[in-house]
Amino acid sequence: MNRKYSFKKYLLRYSSWSCTILVLLFSLLAIVSAGQEEAPPPQGGAVVTKVSVITVEPEDTPVSVEFVGQTESSHQVEIRARVDGFLDKRLYTEGSRVKEGEVMFKMDPKPFQAQLKAAQGALAEQKARHKTARANLARVRPLTQQDALSQKDLDDAIGQEQEAAAAVESAKAAVEEARLNLGYTTIKSPVSGLSSYSRVQEGSYINAQNSLLTYVSKTNPIWVNFSLSENDVLKYRGEQESGQIRLPGKTEFEVEVILADGSTFPERGRVTFADAEYNPESGTFLVRSNLPNPENLLRPGQFVRVQLLGAVRLDAILVPQQAVLQGAQGHFVWIVDRNGRAQIRNVQPGDWHGDQWFIDSGLAKGERVVVDGFMKLSAGAPVKIVPIAAKQKEAKPMEAAQTKETRP
Repeated sequence: MNRKYSFKKYLLRYSSWSCTILVLLFSLLAIVSAGQEEAPPPQGGAVVTKVSVITVEPEDTPVSVEFVGQTESSHQVEIRARVDGFLDKRLYTEGSRVKEGEVMFKMDPKPFQAQLKAAQGALAEQKARHKTARANLARVRPLTQQDALSQKDLDDAIGQEQEAAAAVESAKAAVEEARLNLGYTTIKSPVSGLSSYSRVQEGSYINAQNSLLTYVSKTNPIWVNFSLSENDVLKYRGEQESGQIRLPGKTEFEVEVILADGSTFPERGRVTFADAEYNPESGTFLVRSNLPNPENLLRPGQFVRVQLLGAVRLDAILVPQQAVLQGAQGHFVWIVDRNGRAQIRNVQPGDWHGDQWFIDSGLAKGERVVVDGFMKLSAGAPVKIVPIAAKQKEAKPMEAAQTKETRP
């Protein structure tokens, strides 16, 4: 019985081990076969990289040059008191828009009214004296002709009449001056524009030392000033002489203003003035543009970016900025030659134009420049050109897969 039991136990243990070994063998075969299916088939040739290209097509391209500018009132006026006296009232709201002829301040008029009355009285007195002198002359002249009076008496009468007439004219001038001084107590704005704050408060005494009351700035149109360096002038002059660029006349340059938040001012202007000489301290000369400003969006003193428009770069070659790389020997791009292989081409880039770069030298019409897929390229490697849209379409599933893998 014991032998039968041991033999049966041995058979059961052997059967269990056999099953375990078989399960492991089948699992190993499944893993190996799966790995063979996923492994890429060996390739005998070089790897072909998919790239997107653009074909170089030179064309005349409008260009703009950017400067830092500052706005300035096209007509800023100091509002000053013309006579000495006490300031009675401020009649405008500080910072508001005022119209031409609007009353802004009133000074105490009573002293000037008294001066006017005194001048008018002096004028009346001189007129009376003149009347008497004229009547005396009228009596003396015929008596002199009858030899009843001497020639000296006639000359004295004529002199007295002329002196009285001159005194009348002086008195009239005094009346006019007094009337003007009285009118100066009412202070008006000579232009329409934005007002500043009051420099003098009501009740203060005004004299020559504190006669400035406020400012009024005309803001429509408004000036935008910017400076052009000597290097810029020489650069554009050389490009114009070499035929690379075509510049308009001085008054045909358009000006576009970019505000501090990056938005574009809705109105464009034109260059109206360029200074005749350079600033010896900065090596620049002033350029002024005139812009409509009907809504008063621009205020004097603002710093803005100025886009100078109107120049045209002739037969310009543009490539995207990401296609221009930099190495030990300078800037270069990848091109695809006639055999469908990638090659390095050294280039001389110029100015930026939006998200593109002007290429001054190194590329010719019809050449194909790689703009996508160049990170895996090597010189002489074969490439396959695909549309840019196709490259973007292939990139989206890969990005989605990476996002899915990184998502918790």
